[in-house]
Amino acid sequence: MKFGTFVPQGWRLDLVQIGGDHNKYQAMKEGAVRAEQAGYDSLWLYDHFHTVPDAELEACFEVWTATAALAEATSRIRLGQMCGCNIYRPPALLAKITANIDVISNGRLDVGLGAGWYQHECVAYGYPFEKPAVRIGQLDEAVQILKGMWTQDHFQFAGQHYRVGQGSVRDYRGQTVELAGAINRPQPVQKPHPPLWIAGGGEQLTLRTVARYADYSNFMGSLEQVQHKNAVLDEHCRALDRDPASIKRSVNINVFLGTSGEFDKLMRDCGRQESDLPGLKAMLYPTEAPALIDRLGALRDQARAHTIIVYFPDAARGHSLERFAAEVIPALR
Repeated sequence: MKFGTFVPQGWRLDLVQIGGDHNKYQAMKEGAVRAEQAGYDSLWLYDHFHTVPDAELEACFEVWTATAALAEATSRIRLGQMCGCNIYRPPALLAKITANIDVISNGRLDVGLGAGWYQHECVAYGYPFEKPAVRIGQLDEAVQILKGMWTQDHFQFAGQHYRVGQGSVRDYRGQTVELAGAINRPQPVQKPHPPLWIAGGGEQLTLRTVARYADYSNFMGSLEQVQHKNAVLDEHCRALDRDPASIKRSVNINVFLGTSGEFDKLMRDCGRQESDLPGLKAMLYPTEAPALIDRLGALRDQARAHTIIVYFPDAARGHSLERFAAEVIPALR
C-alpha cells in the first residue's frame, strides 16, 4: 500500500493563520519537504482558485505553478493533483505544462484530471459551465489529446469539443501552410507517459472514461461505497475488453490525530463557523492510530486500495502528518 498527502494550499482555509502570502507559500513548501522526509510516496494539490466553503480574500495557490515550485523543493517524492480541472486549461496547453513539470521533476509527476464540478469558481473566472454530459465529453477528448501530445512527434486531433494541430495558418514567415500537427517538446521523462489519474465516480459516463484511459481511479467514501464504485468500473473494463486489474485504485481520506476539542479549536482558528463543525467532523476518519489501521487495512484487502491520499487539516501547524507516518503507515506497507 502506498500513501500520499495533500500539502497545505489554502483552498480549505489551512493557511489562514499564517501572515503574509510569501510566508503562506513557505508553509506549503515546508509541508512538501516534511512529507518527503516523513516517507510519504506522493504529495498532492487541489486545483481550485477560491477558498471554500466561501470565497474569502485568502491565498489559494494555483495547482500547476505550485507543482512546478514543489518539484524544485523536493527530490524523491512524487507530485500529483487531485484533481486537475479540465475546464480551466485547454488540453494541448495542459500537455505542455505537464510535460515540462515531468522534466523539471525528473519523472516524478502524476497527472490527475477530472471533468470539473465547482460552478461558483468556474463562472467567477469566466469559464462556461456546461451540463455534465458535455463536461465529461470534454474530459474524454482531453485525455486523448494529453496522451497523444505526450507520445507523438506531430499530433493531430479533431473532436466534438477540441481541435489540435490541424488547419491552414500563416507561419512565422507569413506564408500560408497546412499544419502537420502540434509539437510538444520537451516530452515527458516517464515512458510512455506520466501516470494518468481520472477522478470522479459518475457511473455511466465518468467511470467509462476511467475504464478507457486511466492508470488510476480515485474515490471517496465508505468501504461499501468504494467497493460499489470498483464493481461498476470493473464492468466498464470488461465491456471494453480491458483487464480491471490494470487500473490501480486510490481513495482520499481526511485525518486529524488529536482530540475533538483540539479539532474544534483548529477549525475555529481557520475561520470556520460553529455550524460547520459537525459536518467537518463527520468527514474525518478515526482519530486514533489503531482504528485507522483497521479501516485502511479493510480498504486495502476488501476494496483493492493501492494508494491512500490523506488530507491533514493541521498540516501547516500540527503533527498529524508525522504521527500518521510513524504510527499508521508502517503497519500497512
